[in-house]
This record gives sequence, C-alpha cells and structure tokens, in this order.
Amino acid sequence: MFLYRIVLDKPVGWIGIVARAQRPRRMPCVLTRAEVRSVFGRMRGVERLVAGLLYGSGLRLLEALQLRVKDVDFERREIMVRRGKGGKDRITILADAQRLPLVRYLDGLRERFQETRATVELPDALRKKYPNAEREWAWQWVFPGRAGRYHLHPTAVQRAFRAAVKASGVTKPASCHTLRHSFATHLLEGGIRHSDRAGVARTP
Repeated sequence: MFLYRIVLDKPVGWIGIVARAQRPRRMPCVLTRAEVRSVFGRMRGVERLVAGLLYGSGLRLLEALQLRVKDVDFERREIMVRRGKGGKDRITILADAQRLPLVRYLDGLRERFQETRATVELPDALRKKYPNAEREWAWQWVFPGRAGRYHLHPTAVQRAFRAAVKASGVTKPASCHTLRHSFATHLLEGGIRHSDRAGVARTP
C-alpha cells in the first residue's frame, strides 16, 4: 500500500481480502534432565541458586530476581510471584531440591543484613503505605545486588548460565528461559497433565 500510494503515486485498486502471512511457530529449546544436571554442575553461588528456581519452580529470570524474602514460604513450599507476566500474581512450587540450599543462603544473608541494616528499593506506593518496610528483613531482595538496595542484575545470571552451557558441551541454543520450558516439559513427562498444572502454579 505504501509503495503504490507514496512512492508510485498510483491507486492500488481492489485487491480483495488478503490473508496475512503467519509467522512459523518455533518449538522452544528444551534440555533433557541429564543436560540440566550437567549445566548445573558447572554453576556456583547465587547464580546457581537462581537457575535452580528457574528450573525447579518454573520462574522467569526477572521474576526470580524480584523475589522478596516474604515471597518464599518454606513451610508450605510455595513461592509467590508478584506482578508476573500480564501484571498478575501467582503461586508456584518451591522444589525440595532448592529448599535447603535456599534456607542456608538466606540464613547467611540475614546475618549480613543485621550487621548492615541496608535499605531496599520499594515502589513509591509501597513506601507510602509501609514507611518502615525498606528497612525490614521481610522486604529485602532474596537476590540483592552488590549494594543491596537493588536486586541482582539479570546479566550476571545470563553470563554464568551461558558459560556453564558452553563448559558442559551442550550444543543446544539454551538460555535462562530454556530452564522454564524444561520445567514444564519435565512435569508433563512425569505424568502431570496440563489440567493438573493449576496445582503447581496457580493464582492466589
């Protein structure tokens, strides 16, 4: 249309109903369980913990990095995802394999918090509603950045994951988001039907 009207200065005429070309749907990259173990075996520290939540809880990378301490319920083995895709909250599982490492990590993080009493970034609305929240343990980031006020930057995890994939010899074009796809695929392979997944990740 632009070519005829603007460039050629000619009427297009009647061309009937033209169907838009559909983009081909690409199958997401999925790692096998053995590949996941191989990649995780080459990750360490905080980045390994984050990757464990992406795979074990089906979180998106930014959802994991934006977790606050109060969003993790160890007793119920649940994680509350705040303002996920579409701005919706949802609850997902805290996998047993990630539970104990996360408990130990947060115990150490709390000791450092009690020493520094660092303040954490909060949206303006929350800061007004809860004026002391930025100094409370419950509102601290699960994965704080270097200064503690902001959460860990996604590139830190992405770099560590890419390096682990390369070192593992996995040739698939895997990214952090691949762990989320692998989580869903392995649930289905384990016998959890699509209709049952509401029990794994549900809105509150």
